[in-house]
Amino acid sequence: MPLENIKEKKQELRKIVKQEILALSKDYCQRADEEICKKVINLPEYQDAKSVFSFVGAKIEVNTKPLLIDVLAKGKKLLVPKWISRGYMEAYEIRSLEELRPGKYGILEPYSSWSIVEPKEIELCIIPCLACSVKGRRLGYGGGYYDRFLKRGDFMKVVLCRSRLLREDIPVGRYDVLMDKVVSEG
Repeated sequence: MPLENIKEKKQELRKIVKQEILALSKDYCQRADEEICKKVINLPEYQDAKSVFSFVGAKIEVNTKPLLIDVLAKGKKLLVPKWISRGYMEAYEIRSLEELRPGKYGILEPYSSWSIVEPKEIELCIIPCLACSVKGRRLGYGGGYYDRFLKRGDFMKVVLCRSRLLREDIPVGRYDVLMDKVVSEG
């Protein structure tokens, strides 16, 4: 599929999926998110990891707060994204959820002056999506932040997706990074 067609298809799909997300009940999302976090915590890759990079769930995303709390409670290094410039983010270590404040797009991110952690230091990366396929094709928000970031490291890539948002019609372009593992509540 030509690049222009892929971009158009993704834009159309984002509109559809955002409507599907808004139609999900609050109860379903809460139950699904809790189960997803439990599944991640039970992954051998998570248990073995000393450093975990994870998104901080925004309004329509999987609520990762229980996962973030568990990372800290187990004494693992918790890394979260901070948006630096258009299409570019870095990983910053935090030692408490109190170190997060609304940043770009209203997403919680570190506000302190912790130093940047290089992607090569990350062992496990927890990634958001609007939707994804069971084979790890991820539909993001269209900014390319995660795809650029993920290409900079060699770590296990785990995408979190509620099972009602799993779909097989996600197009993949040449810059898209496939996920190693998909975790849903189902």
